[in-house]
Amino acid sequence: MKSIEGIGLAEVRSVYASAQGDFWELLLGQQIHIGGMKSSMELADLAEIGAGMSGVDFCCCNGAGMRFLVRFRGVASMVGVDAAEAVVERGRRRSREEGFGDRIKFICGDACQSGLPTASADFVWGEDAWCYVADKPKLIAEAARIVRPGGVIAFTDWVEGATGLGNDEALQFLGMMKFANIEDIGGYKRFLERSGCEMLVAEDTRRLAAYMDLFVNMIEMQLTYDVLRIFDFSADLLQKAIDGSRFLAGLARAGKIGQARFVTRHG
Repeated sequence: MKSIEGIGLAEVRSVYASAQGDFWELLLGQQIHIGGMKSSMELADLAEIGAGMSGVDFCCCNGAGMRFLVRFRGVASMVGVDAAEAVVERGRRRSREEGFGDRIKFICGDACQSGLPTASADFVWGEDAWCYVADKPKLIAEAARIVRPGGVIAFTDWVEGATGLGNDEALQFLGMMKFANIEDIGGYKRFLERSGCEMLVAEDTRRLAAYMDLFVNMIEMQLTYDVLRIFDFSADLLQKAIDGSRFLAGLARAGKIGQARFVTRHG
């Protein structure tokens, strides 16, 4: 595991309450994860998430993943936990606007100690967000605590790739992304198995590099004005956004970072 000092919940909250958060939503849409709805549908299929189930979304951001599950998978109810008050309030508003205010609830708090009842959910869900949590073993243990016996933990996340990050690359990457650390697939598998989970899927989606290239093209070919507006028309910040996306694309093509997906059955 690669790590960096000086990044915690306060820094993550600041990202999603700032222009940086608006920039990510511009590129990634409301779902704010690599692969958008296609990725969500693949994960839900693999985890066999369907009608009448109840779930919990850890690090739910604005709740778009929960709205996807309720609308397209027939999930009966969702509870989302996120530490950033700004995105929680946005999620509550958007869920009401889409008519899901009675089926989707939000908790503004630490997913590592959610306070939700033990064995209360059919599944725990996450999409490209657990990378922001410093104590990943504690997060996994909390997910295992609240999912019922036989229930599923299903998530995607940014991971260190098989090639591995060099020390300088890791510091630049973690500082830019505001990740306190980054885990690899093997590390996540160990945490899940120690929490009593049977591994069903643990694999690299191999889509990260293509999406980083897409984002560079979007900024340069279509969304230049929109990115400038978000960054108060600063040409320097526009260039920084382009350079950052190219840096991520290079790491992904070299197999140094990736997006992985995991599906496990608990108990």
